Amino acid sequence: MRVFHVQPGAVSEAATLPMVLPPRGYLWVACGRREFELEHGHIQATLQVMCGTTLVDLHVSDLLNNQLPSHYDYTSQYDILVFRRLAAGQAETDISQPGAVLTEHVKRSGPPVLRRIDTSPVGFAVFDRVLLTVHPAGCGVLDQYSARLLASATTSARVAGVGLPASPADLMLRIVNQMVDGYLDLRRELTRQLDHWQSELLSPRTRFTNWGSLLDARISLHQLDEICEDQRSAVQDWIEALEGWEPTEPIGGQRGLELLRVRSRDVLEHIERVVHHVRRLEQNAETAVQMHFSAQSNRTNDIMRTLTALTAVFLPLNLIAGIFGMNFEFIPFIHERAGFWWAMGSMVAVAVGLSAYFWRKRYLRSSGR
Repeated sequence: MRVFHVQPGAVSEAATLPMVLPPRGYLWVACGRREFELEHGHIQATLQVMCGTTLVDLHVSDLLNNQLPSHYDYTSQYDILVFRRLAAGQAETDISQPGAVLTEHVKRSGPPVLRRIDTSPVGFAVFDRVLLTVHPAGCGVLDQYSARLLASATTSARVAGVGLPASPADLMLRIVNQMVDGYLDLRRELTRQLDHWQSELLSPRTRFTNWGSLLDARISLHQLDEICEDQRSAVQDWIEALEGWEPTEPIGGQRGLELLRVRSRDVLEHIERVVHHVRRLEQNAETAVQMHFSAQSNRTNDIMRTLTALTAVFLPLNLIAGIFGMNFEFIPFIHERAGFWWAMGSMVAVAVGLSAYFWRKRYLRSSGR
């Protein structure tokens, strides 16, 4: 468990939960899912003392549920946001054993970047002066943003409050924004790998046989699309709830409320970019499969056309051979010394003539040339 005290111009970290709220600023309490499961009684007691309320049992279950989709809920005293991250990591983190990071990678097919996208949920409980976050084990989002928060406090020491979130809601939005941007950082690698698959699908020199991996990739992209839709719905619900907020002092008054709305719309715009990109990748994968089968059909047509042209070339040769192979006593050229060479010459002439004709008609050449 990590506890941060955020105040204008300064951030300090403590190892234990305080029993009273500090006179200035607010607290950020970050803990792992397994740790929250074991210590939620102590955390509930601390919230009761500091905030005058505790988490509802259903919300505690939501924070502990590793399979819960992104969603937003609220009470009169706090808000709950569960947001599934899209970040580089082990996809099976904290599923079979809550709180434990798996050391063995799950064997999956598909592009490697899809295998490394972790979609574990992160829970946020937003109070007036306390932010409680519940992370999966080994959460890189927590480590990265906590380091950024401490660095911001150091660099902005000369100018109080610059670069630091002004309220627990502002801090939550910044963490969510970083989680969304974590997927945006993977776009280039994911696009490059899927483009490589498309080139392999359409290459006439290779035979694509990894259909199981391609199917897994399409399923993974479809799941990412569903996750992004849930993310967008949750943030939209949060934005609608902001419309009913009052410009109180803990959020920075009217200016703080406006900044929350602006930052919320910015997070929603980032999520929509992710949705657009995932759908475009899913459409590109589907289009590549269709183009692959279309190209295979064209290659089959080329082969059949070539075989048909070769058959047409040899048909007159078989006719000539059949005529001179008839069991008649008197056949022209049959008893002449040059008869064989006349027959062979005529067969070669017919074959060359038909081959040249079919070549000019492009019956013996690939349609791609």
